Amino acid sequence: MTDLKRAIACVLTGAALLVALLATPATAQTGGRPIEFNYGIPKADHVTVFVAQELKLFEKVGLKPNFFYFQSGAPLLAGLKSESLDVVTAGLALTFALGQNIPLKFIFWEANNAAAEGLVVDPKSEVKSYRDIGKAKKIGAASGTCAQVALYLMAQKVGVDYAKLNVVNIPAPLFRNSFLSGSIDAGVAWPPYSLQLQSEGYPVVSFDEEYTPPGGACPGLTAVRPAFLQRHPEIGLKLVEVEALARKAMEENPQVGIDAFVKHLSLTPEVAKATLARQCCGRIPSFADHLDPSSPYSMTSKEGGLAGKLLLASQVLHATKAIPEPVPLSVIQEAIDPSYVKAYVDGWGK
Repeated sequence: MTDLKRAIACVLTGAALLVALLATPATAQTGGRPIEFNYGIPKADHVTVFVAQELKLFEKVGLKPNFFYFQSGAPLLAGLKSESLDVVTAGLALTFALGQNIPLKFIFWEANNAAAEGLVVDPKSEVKSYRDIGKAKKIGAASGTCAQVALYLMAQKVGVDYAKLNVVNIPAPLFRNSFLSGSIDAGVAWPPYSLQLQSEGYPVVSFDEEYTPPGGACPGLTAVRPAFLQRHPEIGLKLVEVEALARKAMEENPQVGIDAFVKHLSLTPEVAKATLARQCCGRIPSFADHLDPSSPYSMTSKEGGLAGKLLLASQVLHATKAIPEPVPLSVIQEAIDPSYVKAYVDGWGK
């Protein structure tokens, strides 16, 4: 049997076991108690998680999350390393986790942050699109983030040496003050700050999809510690179900997403609506995309899709000296587990 056939067989076997698990009532699986766990999440645009909280979708499927919010990836990584967190939803901070030998299982795409991340400029700047990046005097891009990866790929696409750019290590939430003080005249901002800055007169002149590979290079993922999955094998599928219910709620009534953004991130309704328009309903990788080996969002492709994006991001972060070594492809492949999405599509998803 070839390695590819073995991998497919493992996914199918795991999915079959999970479908069988679904036939067992949740009360029998947990002794009538909801599964309690610690959920780590950065203060960012994780709209389906916010919607799930507001609509009590976690409770609906028998889960009881204790949420811990982080301003950056560093303390979130510390929480994972100490095993204080069981489930996390985040961006490239999770790639750093793999690089630090923190075991994780990525079970689904929660967002495609590249859809709303973009190059924001001072309106007085000479930079009118990503093609003018060489004209920028000082560029804001937080080290070790999707913004740094996007800026590197942007420079690469137009033939500019990244090392010659004057890059300032400033996170997107601080861009407004940096523009006002003249500390930067351009910057790569992730959502919702990209759209928030645009509403305040600092235009997004190019979004990531213009200069990154198809599907971008900034996946938002939900992951679980393998040890916790082993103790509670049903939680992976329940998290997928919560995600599906949140997506359906937003498709039926986008206002629930807008309201969740306003409440959790203190956005204006206008910025919340603009952010959701860039990310929701058709832009979030579907479960079919997860399972399609040819999709840019594939979780079944061994070298393309999510595996390829995480490898590319880790290579760029190494090239920019954000990490000492790229994360090996084998480590990334081991972390991606599409079996829960497949089980949902084959069982509960019908």
